[in-house]
Amino acid sequence: MNASSANMTVVLQYRDSFTKAVTKNVIVVVLGISINYINAGLIHTFRKHQIFYTNPRYILFIHLVVNDMIQVTLAIILFVISYTIYKLNVSLCCIFILLTLITTENTPLNLACMAVECYIAICFPLRHAQICTVKRTWMVIGLMWATSLLSVLPDLFITLATEPLDFFHSKVFCLRQTVFPNPLIVKKRDVTYVVFLVMVWLVIFYTYFRILFTVKSARKDASKARNTIMLHGFQLLLCVTAYVGPQFKNALLLWFPKNYTDSLFATYVIIQMLPRSISPIIYGVRDKTFRSYLKQHLMCKVRIS
Repeated sequence: MNASSANMTVVLQYRDSFTKAVTKNVIVVVLGISINYINAGLIHTFRKHQIFYTNPRYILFIHLVVNDMIQVTLAIILFVISYTIYKLNVSLCCIFILLTLITTENTPLNLACMAVECYIAICFPLRHAQICTVKRTWMVIGLMWATSLLSVLPDLFITLATEPLDFFHSKVFCLRQTVFPNPLIVKKRDVTYVVFLVMVWLVIFYTYFRILFTVKSARKDASKARNTIMLHGFQLLLCVTAYVGPQFKNALLLWFPKNYTDSLFATYVIIQMLPRSISPIIYGVRDKTFRSYLKQHLMCKVRIS
């Protein structure tokens, strides 16, 4: 039995009852819509005020928000499909999975870039405007997408080279391991995850401790920057769970065989939803400037209604 067949057997064995399935889908859809609604408000506030779209810090933040919205939307679609349509055409599933993988890998890269921007602003304030320009920020975002794209495209190329053409016209339960079943892809995935995480954690730790040791603790902006990077670290820690998802799911099957689907659902919410809900807090609520403009936007909506 290959990996795809094994995964399908597990899915068939641990199906939810109708009531439980509806409840889980409602929870996921409501959570996803709520997160996307809040993020849409942040994007609207960003777009309306020049102070934000000419500031590299807010450009990086709003890119993270847009990336989160794409990821949440894809996560909802795949979750609902798994309970309704159940099996999906491999070609269409490939598109969903590739977009999900790209946005997943974008998140830690974006957090690392935001940490570096904080570090430059605190440790090199006189050179910050010269180093962190709007043009360079958009170039970094483009490089971010290119890096993630180059990381996941080999999965597709390996599958195209090793699977027959009929495979792409068949229908499968839409998971990464069912559309990209080659064992070589699993090895490549593990190496990529390790490289990504080591690089990003090094950046997070380096920027945090450089700010900690090079700037006087009395400075309010330095203290805020340290706290922001700590939040980046916490968000990154939650994102790490997505990288160890397959191993964690196997462990759940061993630990909670009778409640496997419930454990998977809780894991899904923690991995896919919780990290996406932290982004609005980092700047949308904590940042004084963004908060004031966001309040104005909300007050206008209340008056209109």
